[in-house]
Amino acid sequence: MDITYGSDKNGLLCGYLFENGAPGTPVDLAQASAWLRSEQPKGQSDFVWLHFNLSDAAAEACIHKQLDVVPEFFEALHEGSRSTRIEDAHDNLIAVVNDVAYEFAFDPAEIATLWLNVGPHLALSARSHPLRSIDRMRAAVKNGKPLASSVAFLNTLLHEQGDVLVRIVRDATVQVDVIEDKFLVGRLHNRRADLGKLRRVLVRLQRLLAPEPGALFRLLRLPPPWISEHDLEELRQATEEFSLTIRDMSELKERIKLLQEEIAAQVSEQTNQSVFTLTMVTVLALPINIVAGLLGMNVGGIPLAQHPEGFWVVVAIILAFTVFAAWYVYKQKK
Repeated sequence: MDITYGSDKNGLLCGYLFENGAPGTPVDLAQASAWLRSEQPKGQSDFVWLHFNLSDAAAEACIHKQLDVVPEFFEALHEGSRSTRIEDAHDNLIAVVNDVAYEFAFDPAEIATLWLNVGPHLALSARSHPLRSIDRMRAAVKNGKPLASSVAFLNTLLHEQGDVLVRIVRDATVQVDVIEDKFLVGRLHNRRADLGKLRRVLVRLQRLLAPEPGALFRLLRLPPPWISEHDLEELRQATEEFSLTIRDMSELKERIKLLQEEIAAQVSEQTNQSVFTLTMVTVLALPINIVAGLLGMNVGGIPLAQHPEGFWVVVAIILAFTVFAAWYVYKQKK
C-alpha cells in the first residue's frame, strides 16, 4: 500500500501491522480486516493500527462494517462532550484526545479532537482535521519505529501530545516574557489584544486537554485484563506528565491575568492623567472666556470702554482669576 497524506476510498489514511515487536508493515483496510478475523494464532502484543479521516463520508460506515469496534466509540464520535478522557468499554479503551492543528498559531479554532478505540489487537484512531501529535507518530512509524503493543501505541501518542503541549507552553511563555519586558520599560503598545487571545487559547486548551479524573481513576483501578502491568504503569506516567503540563499552563494563565490587570491599571492611570490635563486647560481658560463673552455683547454701559488703560485693567483681572483658578485646582489635586 502506498502511504500518502490523503485517504483512500474508505477514508483510511494509513494502516500498519505490528508483529513480534518488529516495525510496522503497511496494510490496507481489507488486509487488516482479514488479519483480525483470521483463525491463525496472534501474539499477545501483535496488533494493527488503522488511522481514518472522518472528513471522508465513507470512513465511519467502513469502520462500522468491517471492524469489530464497540458502540461506545461511535457514541463518543457523535456526543457533544470533547473533554479528554480514557475509559473502559467492554474491555476496550475508548479515548477522546484533544490536539492542536499541525500548523498551530495560537488560534482557539485550531484545537481539534482525535478519537481512539484500543483493543488487544486493534488500535483505531480517527480525526476530522490534521493534528500534530498523531501525524508525528504516523511519520515515526513510517520511518520504522516499533510499538510493543496497542496500549504502547496509546502511551506513545500521549507522550507525543505531552511534548507538543510543552512546546506550546514554552512558546506562550516566550511571548508573555516579551510583552512583560516591553511593559516594564514603558514601550507596550496595543498588546492587550494579544494577551487576551493567548489567554483564551490557554483556557480552552486547559478545559479540553485536562483528563477527566473520574474516568481515568476507574481505568487505573480496574483495567481490562489484557493490559500488562508495564503498559498500565506507562499509562499512569503519561497521564501524570499530562497533569504537570496542565498545571504549568494554569500558572501561565494566571501570570497573563496579572499582566492584563497591570496593563489595565496603567491605561486607567494614563486616562486619568489625560482627563486631569484637559480639566486644567478648561479651568484656566474659563476666566478669559467669561470676560470675552461679557465684553463682546456690544451693549451700552460696558465698563472701561472709554478708559485709556481699560484693556490692561481687564487683562490684569483675567490674569488674577486665572492664577486663582490654577492655585485652587493644584490644591485640590494635592
